[in-house]
Amino acid sequence: MKRIALGIEYDGQSWLGWQTQPNGRTVQDRLQDALARFACTPIAVTCAGRTDTGVHALEQVVHFDTTLTREAFSWVRGVNAFLPASIAVRWAAPVAQDFHARFSARGRSYSYLLYNHAIRSPLAAGRAGWCFRPLDVDAMRAGAAHLLGEHDFSAFRSSECQANSPVRTLYRLDVARHGDLVEFNLHGNAFLHHMVRNIVGALIEVGKGRQAPEWMAWLLHGRERALAAPTFMPDGLYLAGVDYDAKWGLPQEARAARVLLPRP
Repeated sequence: MKRIALGIEYDGQSWLGWQTQPNGRTVQDRLQDALARFACTPIAVTCAGRTDTGVHALEQVVHFDTTLTREAFSWVRGVNAFLPASIAVRWAAPVAQDFHARFSARGRSYSYLLYNHAIRSPLAAGRAGWCFRPLDVDAMRAGAAHLLGEHDFSAFRSSECQANSPVRTLYRLDVARHGDLVEFNLHGNAFLHHMVRNIVGALIEVGKGRQAPEWMAWLLHGRERALAAPTFMPDGLYLAGVDYDAKWGLPQEARAARVLLPRP
């Protein structure tokens, strides 16, 4: 039995998230169907982290076990031949049997793209969130600084979150403007359900001037989800990458979500 890891990219607009569902309209369902058609046998995959409806991935990582012997490029080209245009395998690599896409991960990175203009852009629809009010990026950056480090992120945790603990470590939370596009880049050891979208929603309140940057620290220490901003739209959220030790030899790629967005 061989274990194979894949790097997957997808546009989440057409899918009901990652995790398999009876209706089959998820990324996992379509990927497993493509693998079964290529390998001529059912194959189940395990992912690094589930994504919700409408959320995208620059590099989701999965693993599966198989008895087939194929070159890495054969897995890429062969499986892609059976995938829709919105999902693609970018790389494949054989890994040791003790590799696990989820439990071997040391950290994860997410990007959120926000189109900040008075008029919505059809070209950004589904691929970036939208805020029509002017935003103060310097204020948002000051607010973001309060979240760095290890904290109880209960104020930014979905009521449906199944994690055993709300404590997470946020290594990086950058906020930058590129013309009409505001980009949030987050890197942490792990993330709670809706944590990124809840943080972005709160920072937007700061950017609008409705709350001071220090409000982020107040929310964090209060640990009350009901006092924070509503969960922001999923459109601009991207699973940007997953961290693994070099010993696994994964051919991972560093890519920026904003490069993929059409310029309005």
